[in-house]
Amino acid sequence: MAIQLYKPFERLNFSKQFCFLSGKKLQSAEEEITVFPLWLMQEYDLQDKPFKLLDESMSTYSDMKLPCSGKIYEQEIEPLEEEIRTAFLSGYDSVKQVPELTLFQWIAKMVYGILFNEIRIGMMQQKAKNEEFILSQSLIHKFSNLHLMLQLVNQPVIFEGNSPWSIRVFRLESSKDLFNYRDEINTLTFSLAMKDFGIIACLQDNGTNAIYHKEILSKLSGKSVHPAQLEEVFARFFYSNYLFNRLPEYTIMPTADAIYIEAMPLRGMSNKPLFDFWQNKTYAQVLENFWKPWGILLFEILKDPENPLSYLLDKNKEFIPAECVDLPS
Repeated sequence: MAIQLYKPFERLNFSKQFCFLSGKKLQSAEEEITVFPLWLMQEYDLQDKPFKLLDESMSTYSDMKLPCSGKIYEQEIEPLEEEIRTAFLSGYDSVKQVPELTLFQWIAKMVYGILFNEIRIGMMQQKAKNEEFILSQSLIHKFSNLHLMLQLVNQPVIFEGNSPWSIRVFRLESSKDLFNYRDEINTLTFSLAMKDFGIIACLQDNGTNAIYHKEILSKLSGKSVHPAQLEEVFARFFYSNYLFNRLPEYTIMPTADAIYIEAMPLRGMSNKPLFDFWQNKTYAQVLENFWKPWGILLFEILKDPENPLSYLLDKNKEFIPAECVDLPS
């Protein structure tokens, strides 16, 4: 008998009575976990800090929760969190040793947790207005695939061919240990900076964003980056994933032993390029937001509209060493 998949998006079932991962009915309302793991919130004192939702309302980091059975937590989530906690608190060298598949599990769990809370809030708001909650078919397709892949936490899932994601880890050179989290739910993009490392993840692009940025990634290989440089990398990935214009399809084959997932060719879906045209003005607006800590404004970024300001590459397109980054005072 083939392994059974849990598919909450088929009926938009986001009740807190069912485990988010297995779909099994829970024994009590106390069976839940925080979206942001306790160790991370304690490390940066995040519990009561505000977390902005898509509708501009505010929650707190500790209020973002997921229904999770005790069995799933003890057997699957807790060991995953312990592996990530040990590596992340040790820093870059340890994080680089974590398999991409493990990083994907942890990141996908967090992003799905935020998505779960966003959907529940949207449903409650529509119910209060006596209106039906509607998600576009493209988002249902994308989010369903994310949840399916997330089930590798508790099911044997085998990815054949290309990985469905782009994940890159960077060494950060900073005198301060600052926590910086960002996500874009609609494009399934994630970034995190802490300790001496940063992570960027595009969770459903079949690796195309890493290929799109391969030239700059090759120049960053083995280098340490300044925090402003890291944010520039993040901005480039967030913007390019926004430009990514395919809705990836996957062949999914549950068997008695494992669930096999294979990405279908992206180019076969359309004749147009995989990414829409890069517009410097729009990119600069994204970059301005990422550079807010340094107060760098849009007009400064676009002094030369053909060549937006960069702290990653000089005029000759060569990497600028982290210690040479000259930020405005």
